[in-house]
Amino acid sequence: MLRTLTIRDFVIVDTIELEFSAGFSVFTGETGAGKSILIDALTLALGGRGDASVVREGAPKADITADFAVTPQAAAWLQANEYAADEGGALLRRVIDNAGRSKAYINGIAATAAQLRELGDLLVDIHGQHAHQSLLKADAQRVLLDHQALPSSADGGARATAADDGKAVAAAYKAWRALARQREEYETNAANVLYERERLEWQVGELDKLAVRPGEWTEISNEHSRLSHAASLLEGAQEALAVISEADDHPVLSQLSALNQKLGKLAGIDTELQTIVDLIEPARIQLQEAAYALNSYLDRVELDPDRLRQVDARLEAIHSTARKFRVTEEQLPEEHAALAAKLRQLADATDLDGLRQQEEKLKATYLAVAQRLSATRAQAARQLGEAVTRAMQDLNMTGGCFEVALNACEPASHGLEQVEFLVAGHAGVAPRPLAKVASGGELARIALAISVITSNATTTPTLIFDEVDSGIGGGVAEVVGRLLRRLGQERQVLCVTHLPQVASQAGQHFQVAKSTLDNGKTASRIDVLDAKARVEEVARMLGGLEITATTRKHARELLAS
Repeated sequence: MLRTLTIRDFVIVDTIELEFSAGFSVFTGETGAGKSILIDALTLALGGRGDASVVREGAPKADITADFAVTPQAAAWLQANEYAADEGGALLRRVIDNAGRSKAYINGIAATAAQLRELGDLLVDIHGQHAHQSLLKADAQRVLLDHQALPSSADGGARATAADDGKAVAAAYKAWRALARQREEYETNAANVLYERERLEWQVGELDKLAVRPGEWTEISNEHSRLSHAASLLEGAQEALAVISEADDHPVLSQLSALNQKLGKLAGIDTELQTIVDLIEPARIQLQEAAYALNSYLDRVELDPDRLRQVDARLEAIHSTARKFRVTEEQLPEEHAALAAKLRQLADATDLDGLRQQEEKLKATYLAVAQRLSATRAQAARQLGEAVTRAMQDLNMTGGCFEVALNACEPASHGLEQVEFLVAGHAGVAPRPLAKVASGGELARIALAISVITSNATTTPTLIFDEVDSGIGGGVAEVVGRLLRRLGQERQVLCVTHLPQVASQAGQHFQVAKSTLDNGKTASRIDVLDAKARVEEVARMLGGLEITATTRKHARELLAS
């Protein structure tokens, strides 16, 4: 769950540090006070997109840090990605400067925004205030259903996961259709395919004959340089060896040994000379080693005109071939492998019967995975329909029902069916597509019910609802508050709300308000409300600007309930 959230210089926030508890917490405040800014800041810490516009005016950077207690799944992710901290937990930090540059950290270690999002999906599930609008889109309905089909902690993951099956279906469909397009292309363009195959056969044949090994160009270039300068190398090495140890007239090594021996005797008279002896001795040893190395080198280096001619020819062959294929000499082995692979693929492609057989196999694989996904969706559709129908009865839609239709369609990357949400607002009416029959208020209530129900289908420890209760009021609002409070008994639930009936059900209440700083700029502040302050805030939500004894009494009654 989310333990702390620290926000600095974000939009109109100066500095805010919040501590959260388990259960159901709400954020309330006047319109424009910055309630949703908190959700935006947390979204940024979880890897959301951000630019320079999020930095508070006049500040060098925005800095958001969120500290989470982690689930076993999140802990395993941290361990697998080498972000685990000794003390446990997950500290997610995002910094964006006023030039739009972004930095991300997990437990103090640099990370990417994609890694923040990947970890964030295991920690937080955010339901935005416009979620009900997305329910009108077919893709969003399918995603919601597949989300509902994830295994819950109660069943131990025994149910098939629609998310995994969905990925397998998409991959199988992609492979099948790619081969089908290849087969269709060959059937309609056979002459060009044969010409391309002949061209590749010639190119691969050329490279087969040359047979350049990886790294060979560097090796043979070094050998060529050594052979072409062999005389100079021999002369230089011999001259150096003579100076060090083999000259007739006092070689350096002999002089240094004699000097060291003489000073060694004198050091017996004056010990201060021993330091100089100790400095000279390593130099003598190093010179002796250099003499050994030069002798070894001279044994290896020799004049070999025949080998030089062979190396010259090899260099020219590699160089001219590289120019012909318009690559560098070092890239020839890689180009050889790529062209050979393309030729093999094209050779397979010209086998029309073989292509058709492969296509049928891939189609069968796709259908098997897609049918398994269909079965998983069918079970999830029934469960989701029953659960939302039950919730509708409590949300002032008595007699109404909700169904999830799985309409067969042509094979596609998402499976063999289109998902469609159907609703009947009251008894005696046949369910019809959600987009055609639901009013704004009904849509908001159904969206809220789906959000709560699908949240129960996952193990995400923290759920955030950003004004998802918009469009409802009265007794329905009280039911919604109780629904969220009940959800808060199992998860940490954070809710931005404008409804007093919802706010009164929370265990922790934050008030968001605007204030004017000493420099005259506006900033958001957040206060944790005690019992007395909660009465005043709920009364304000009930009565507006003028708070009376009656509204306070009503507020106390709401909080007591």
